Amino acid sequence: MLSILLPTDFSENSMNAIKYALEFFKYQNVKFFFMHAYRNEFYDHDDLVSREVFDDVLNKIKNESQHNLGNLIIKVKKIAPNPRFSYQTISAYNTLVEEANAIVDEHDIDLIVMGTKGKSNDRHIVFGSHTFQVLKYVQCPVLVIPSNYTNTQPKHILFPTNYLIPYKRRELKLLSVLAKSYRSIIDVLYISKSDNLSIRQEDNKIFIQDTLGDNKVNFYQKDSKKIDEAITTYIAEKNIDILTMVNTQHSFLEDLLFPSALDKVSIGLEIPLLAMQNATRS
Repeated sequence: MLSILLPTDFSENSMNAIKYALEFFKYQNVKFFFMHAYRNEFYDHDDLVSREVFDDVLNKIKNESQHNLGNLIIKVKKIAPNPRFSYQTISAYNTLVEEANAIVDEHDIDLIVMGTKGKSNDRHIVFGSHTFQVLKYVQCPVLVIPSNYTNTQPKHILFPTNYLIPYKRRELKLLSVLAKSYRSIIDVLYISKSDNLSIRQEDNKIFIQDTLGDNKVNFYQKDSKKIDEAITTYIAEKNIDILTMVNTQHSFLEDLLFPSALDKVSIGLEIPLLAMQNATRS
């Protein structure tokens, strides 16, 4: 059974990600954890004008959170009356990142699914601040769903790599399971000006090949120094449905999503992104 965390702020954007997850995983046995963390919401509340009303405002926010989660479960059960699914709600006076990490550890979460508003202009990716924080600081794979994206049957998945990362079997197996459900083709794309692989790169390539052995996997190389442009072009030319990248030091995802200046990023998130965190979990 998969354990999937669905953080929500009860917005239309988060609801779109929830609907996507319910449809995408309909063939899997899944326990969904719906989580609302409201510490920041509490401190930003208009009624919090003095220490004297601290408890009153906190109780108000807590009750609203629990009420909204209850209504969300009612809505979810109407949308997806799936006997393979079970649901748990978590309302927490905590920050999103701290609560997400706690839930990931306590419940051995396999995947976090979140929405993002995507691009604010033609030049760069802008994740919502919550999604950005989870991508950067929570040690669990994250599936990011663009606003209004509805294609839940991916046929073609792109996995760019430099073969320098010693990938975690658990996270590659997650990719394998997701792809197998829809008989998706996985293109592993090595972007480099050099044809030669080091022994480390060769071993990591073999590990990917072995771990994804239940899937249809193609290995390609693209001769380029501009990683973001190479990925963008490949996505367009091959009609890619999901982009899979690893978030760790010296990875493509780190280079693309967390540079010092975000306006250097030109990829534009128009398809779901599966960010594997290379987490050191069993």
